[in-house]
Amino acid sequence: MSKKANRLIKEKSPYLLQHAYNPVNWYAWSDEAFAKAKEEDKPVFLSIGYSTCHWCHVMEKESFEDPEVAALMNDAFVNIKLDREERPDIDHVYMSVCQLVNGSGGWPLTVIMTPNKLPFLAGTYFPKTGRMNRIGMMELIPRVKEAWLNNREQLLNSADQIYSALLSTPYEGSGEGVEREVLKKCFSHLEERFDNEFGGFGMSPKFPTPQNILFLNRYGYFSESGEAKRMVMKTLKEMIKGGIYDHVGYGFHRYSTDKKWLLPHFEKMLYDQATISYALIEGYEISKDEIFKEKVCEIFEYVFRNLTSKEGGFYSAEDADSEGVEGKFYLWKENEIIDVLGEGAEEIISAYNVKEKGNFSDPFKEETDGDNILYLTEIPTTEKKQGIKNKLAQLREARDKRIRPHLDDKILTDWNGLMIASLAKGYQTFGEEKFLRYAVNAINFIENKLLTKEGKLLHRYRGGESAFMGTLDDYAFIVFGLIEMYLGTFQKRYIKLALLLNRVMIEDFSDSANGGFYLTPVNAEKVLVRPKEVYDGAIPSGNSVALFNLLRLGYLTGDPTLLETANRMIKNFGGQIMQSPSSYSFFSSALYLYFEKVYEVVVIGESTNPEIERILYYFRSNYLPNVLLNFIELSEMKADIFPFVKDFEVHKDGVSIYVCSDFKCNLPVDSLEKALLLINEK
Repeated sequence: MSKKANRLIKEKSPYLLQHAYNPVNWYAWSDEAFAKAKEEDKPVFLSIGYSTCHWCHVMEKESFEDPEVAALMNDAFVNIKLDREERPDIDHVYMSVCQLVNGSGGWPLTVIMTPNKLPFLAGTYFPKTGRMNRIGMMELIPRVKEAWLNNREQLLNSADQIYSALLSTPYEGSGEGVEREVLKKCFSHLEERFDNEFGGFGMSPKFPTPQNILFLNRYGYFSESGEAKRMVMKTLKEMIKGGIYDHVGYGFHRYSTDKKWLLPHFEKMLYDQATISYALIEGYEISKDEIFKEKVCEIFEYVFRNLTSKEGGFYSAEDADSEGVEGKFYLWKENEIIDVLGEGAEEIISAYNVKEKGNFSDPFKEETDGDNILYLTEIPTTEKKQGIKNKLAQLREARDKRIRPHLDDKILTDWNGLMIASLAKGYQTFGEEKFLRYAVNAINFIENKLLTKEGKLLHRYRGGESAFMGTLDDYAFIVFGLIEMYLGTFQKRYIKLALLLNRVMIEDFSDSANGGFYLTPVNAEKVLVRPKEVYDGAIPSGNSVALFNLLRLGYLTGDPTLLETANRMIKNFGGQIMQSPSSYSFFSSALYLYFEKVYEVVVIGESTNPEIERILYYFRSNYLPNVLLNFIELSEMKADIFPFVKDFEVHKDGVSIYVCSDFKCNLPVDSLEKALLLINEK
């Protein structure tokens, strides 16, 4: 018998469409749903997840596809499904509720609330029936229904207490500012948590947290700390060797379930590819180790092959599961490798630790069942690399015949901004035109599909539909990408658009009373509170990236109002950052542009001049975190964006380099070597 579709069949979200044939009478988040709840005097059951979430799949299979559970849900509640990646604003509010109530959170996120959106119960995954001290849906639903009908006052009191606690969450800045010691404190926190044996921070599960790498790079540079550099190199190389990296098809999985980076949670996210590759590029600039360049190229190849739309935007993610089994697409039996490679299999079996009995076990099982995840004990020598690469390509060709994990093909503005930034950074460092081409295509896509005529960003595109007001992350991350594009090409269109969107961000998102920026624009739907976040989680916060942007744009353009806005952010978030700076490691990275002397190096000449090319290559391919490079063609010396150029002179041999800092410039020099003498401070 064919299943009957519910209302979600009309949605565009891949996650909501996954639930379109559940027997649960789902609504999308809408006025209609809450009006229905008021009309029927029922609480609202809100379930939040995303399409590549493993435990979301588990809860769907156990409960939302189950007729018994669905009948109870439909009787007791008005049920709403929400894609957290489409509506990060709503997810943020109710995840804050879950963390307040339980001390932790995660997805699937389950919230039960009044028809006025006031939550009185919050949790994550619930099984169908209770087990391991966790209440099941079959027990939970009747209890909530009974309480709603006969003890509603207690539920409403709980809702009031939760709402009061949410309102008391400190969004106000302390006004204390921040001292330079915060940088040492951030390093000390990371050093305490560093795993000397396997790299990374903490034990298990272990996340890549590339923003920690970016901070350590800056700390190592300015303090000349060999320990910071060692921590970076150890972490990046252990991750590259581990099972968290897909050695066959490239790209990083979400996280490692063990401390050795061997056993991954197999989901692949666009934002991980973007932020980890950015960290690897910086690792290459510092060390010149070719393994980092090699992995950046592989990650980008994966993104181009599997996460790029024909229209130029980048898709969101690939699932961990295929055929209902987590990791099935990625795992190998020893005999499968032998069948593909024949006599050449032994080199792969040996190098990648493949065992006949298997080297991979589900974290919830005690024994292996013949499955292997490929990982390296040591990085192959140059002599062996090409042969191994060819054999891995054969394995990829064979693996591509398997049923692939689900692709979440929605295109998100914020995550595309991160990917554009990394591609542009890769182009600056390696000069690879392909990286630039894909970044340009993505920017063109954003401009054509996700930027309104009024100059406002939208958040999501899928199936011909652009929807949802842009969040702070959308603006901050796209501006971040546009700045990197300008630094890679020196085409004014990119910095003009960056300045435009940065201005919209300041106008629509600023917290004028307390500094910093709200997650949602001033005219957005308000759900309980207007969220504001500076914590750097799986990806940097919008506020952290906005600070980085404001400082770079302020120095590049000489606009003091941008630097004043940045200074106000630092002053207001300072007390919060000082308490636990490693929780704000991207924000702490941006602080180096506040505490250290920043040099704006303005090169004037013709781009076809070989000496100009040599100068630009040096500054682009070396790690100089307090140097902002600008290049202005002789034919474009207009004061439209960079007003200071009206006072610049051009050297008679066609090369002029101005080294500026603290809003004043040295006399121009005519060679790279002379310019470097002027940049003599760290």
